Amino acid sequence: MLIRERRAEDLPVCVELLRSVHERAGYPINWPADPELWLTPEAALGCWVAVTGVGRVAGHVVLTEAGDGAEVERLFVDPAAARQGIGRQLLDHCVKTAAELGRPLSLEVVDNRGAAVHLYRRAGWLEAGRTPIDWGGDQASELIRFTAPR
Repeated sequence: MLIRERRAEDLPVCVELLRSVHERAGYPINWPADPELWLTPEAALGCWVAVTGVGRVAGHVVLTEAGDGAEVERLFVDPAAARQGIGRQLLDHCVKTAAELGRPLSLEVVDNRGAAVHLYRRAGWLEAGRTPIDWGGDQASELIRFTAPR
């Protein structure tokens, strides 16, 4: 699996994957009005994709600026490629990049994302707090904040 910078021609494929993730797993909870724009936040420090040996995009992640720190956002993996360590590789790429930039790293995840929460805990991330949300409908009630392992 190769992690590389996302290219313009990757965006339509990433939107297709995001649609599949949304339909199968409910991420994101609320489908964005402009998915390509949503995948490219203004505060992005970098956008990367995981690419298989045959050149197929199988995952996506964005690292955004958050004050003097950085946040992992828009992390998802093609459901057809789940449980192959792709999410962990993308997450580890963000940890390495944030360290190189000298920025403390964190992320937020809604409480209905059991597989994601499990991934973060297995990777050594520490829960730093929970905030009630009102935009999760009947799918989620809290936002869980994690900090990266030291």
